[in-house]
Amino acid sequence: MESLYALALGYLLGSVPFGLILTNLFGEGNLRQIGSGNIGATNVLRTGNKGLAAATLLLDGAKGFLAVWLAWRLFPAAAAFAAFGAVLGHCFPVWLGFKGGKGVATTLGVSLGLSWAIGLAYALAWLIMLALTRISSVAGMTAAVTAPVAAWALGFDPHVLPLAAIAVLVIWLHRANIARLRAGTEPKVGQKA
Repeated sequence: MESLYALALGYLLGSVPFGLILTNLFGEGNLRQIGSGNIGATNVLRTGNKGLAAATLLLDGAKGFLAVWLAWRLFPAAAAFAAFGAVLGHCFPVWLGFKGGKGVATTLGVSLGLSWAIGLAYALAWLIMLALTRISSVAGMTAAVTAPVAAWALGFDPHVLPLAAIAVLVIWLHRANIARLRAGTEPKVGQKA
């Protein structure tokens, strides 16, 4: 039962759509009608408001971290279920008809919550690939794959499977980006979608 409680806790926290809330609150329009229509930081950046994009990135990461942090205290054996639930909630929030973001920032948060070392590996992979390619989707997918590999390499065996499941989900949600990458039409950060 603890696993289900942790999953539900993660899902509820993860489903808070900070990007949508912030853009509405600060008069940037309906985020669902801008760019990709996603609720994450990359799409918030397409409003032209870098501050709101940064805030969305931090808050989406924080909700993932908080879900795992709370689970460690309430259901210590099921923290990984809270991690998966948080990413699932961000990607498929019940409040938005199960149409959310792609889980990249929230995965950073859950990675940090499971282990600072895994989170650091995730963040470094994300930043390095973003600096090299300036393509958000490439950076996000690379980081998502890095997390379970880092967990395995660092000896965090219980976290490998949930992080691998999250990586598969993140990559699946980027399937349109992958098609654009293959076609050479994927926009770089700062370009219009």
